[in-house]
Amino acid sequence: MVFYEIPLNKRPNTRDSVFLSTHEPCSLCLSAITWTGFDNFYYFFPYNDTKDKFNIPHDLNILKDVFKINNGNYNKENSYWTSYSIIENINLINDYERIHLNKKIKKIFEIYNDLSGLYQKFKSNNNIPLN
Repeated sequence: MVFYEIPLNKRPNTRDSVFLSTHEPCSLCLSAITWTGFDNFYYFFPYNDTKDKFNIPHDLNILKDVFKINNGNYNKENSYWTSYSIIENINLINDYERIHLNKKIKKIFEIYNDLSGLYQKFKSNNNIPLN
């Protein structure tokens, strides 16, 4: 996440804003989204893509081990916010727009696949205690 310092009197109300995330938010991010007052968020890569396509299962493992939430099945519509999958929403639009956007999605997946390859290559050299 990138944060910009904006004076309080110039900040938009989070209820009037949209929170966008490249990946389905981890448990820390879910808390941050809640505490900052966003009532919705959109994510691009669901947990299972992060786990299966990029070999990064940590968010699912944490949700399961700490919160007993299997397969990332948290309550996606609750009294704090509603979460939306960008890809699922793209699949609901007309054929012409969907085909165009699916080409862009494919390119994004390719970039993330390359980034995942770099992560996998060097992860044994870091001190992250996740297995």
